[in-house]
Amino acid sequence: PKRVRTAFSPSQLLKLEHAFEKNHYVVGAERKQLAQNLNLTETQVKVWFQNRRTKHKRVQQEGDDP
Repeated sequence: PKRVRTAFSPSQLLKLEHAFEKNHYVVGAERKQLAQNLNLTETQVKVWFQNRRTKHKRVQQEGDDP
């Protein structure tokens, strides 16, 4: 059975992006608190940060290539 894709609300995305600007890694109590505040699971927050770091890295590499 395939896992259902999480559809983040615009307000959740905004708060996740703000957290990412401050720190690209979120662990432990900080991740738990962020998940509770956004009404998400810790796993959803963890995976969002993993994907966001990958996107950040890709965008930086594209900027380096003329």
